Amino acid sequence: MTVYPKGYQSSLSQKQTQKAIKTVKDTFQNTLAKTLELDRITAPLIVTKASGINDDLNGVERKVHFTMKNVPGEAEVVQSLAKWKRQALYRYGYKPGEGIYTDMNAIRRDDDTDNLHSMFVDQWDWCKVITKEQRNIEYLKETVQKIVGAIYESNKKVREQYPVLSFDMKEEVFFITTQELEDMYPDLTAKERENEITKEHKTIFLMQIGGKLKSGEKHDGRAPDYDDWSLNGDILVWNDLLECAFELSSMGIRVDAESLHAQLKEENLLEREEFDFHKCILDNTYPLTIGGGIGQSRLCMLLLQKAHIGEVQCSIWSDEMREECKKQNIILL
Repeated sequence: MTVYPKGYQSSLSQKQTQKAIKTVKDTFQNTLAKTLELDRITAPLIVTKASGINDDLNGVERKVHFTMKNVPGEAEVVQSLAKWKRQALYRYGYKPGEGIYTDMNAIRRDDDTDNLHSMFVDQWDWCKVITKEQRNIEYLKETVQKIVGAIYESNKKVREQYPVLSFDMKEEVFFITTQELEDMYPDLTAKERENEITKEHKTIFLMQIGGKLKSGEKHDGRAPDYDDWSLNGDILVWNDLLECAFELSSMGIRVDAESLHAQLKEENLLEREEFDFHKCILDNTYPLTIGGGIGQSRLCMLLLQKAHIGEVQCSIWSDEMREECKKQNIILL
């Protein structure tokens, strides 16, 4: 549902907004690359269906697909690069401590469009090779804090350039698991729980997403073949303008052979083990990794205090939404 903040007026003109977007993106990606020791690489917009390399997200989203004139089979527009990045690290010969990042553009036609969601997705996808000893919660938390530090520095930089902006990023991260959160608020929905804890602590990392909780319900869905559900999570920041928990990143330590098999079995998807990608994890061909995605438009929207993601990216919106946004002083690109 689209929210229209009462009395909203953008702090920046459209021209200022375009310049500020560049400041945010340049500062963040440069800081992230330096902090996590990542190389920038090129990435695909389309992959073949037969490769099994596309991200299934929550497992229900329809991919944009088409046949090709000179190549047999079907191609799919990527939904993210979660699997592709791991394959790339192997092919390019990256070693533990080294990693990559790239611009990921995707089309997610089944997303419900509102303030936070667009059919066009743009994010920084990143992935890094780790050792077996680093597959633990402490290393995950350390990496999360570095990413939040890069967001904090981007917030400082854009506020120096545009003092009219007042969003103040909290650099300290509060860590909590989905089960701990359910125990705290057993009568609330998953999203209501996220709002309660994020409103209190401002910047949180919600851990262990994908598996069933004691209630028998999942906090949220996750594909079974990229994140290890015991070593993943979401970075959430409180958005004062929209009064909600604002997700900036989904990330985690990626599956090894043991966790991949267990999660595929839990989801009754063991047939995926016949894909080349999955075989290369099960036989330990691919390296152990940590990675994730960080929303580009989401980050710009938060730091520039925009009410709608359409103020910082070009996408397709219904005529009704465009008209209502215009009435509420929300000018979509």
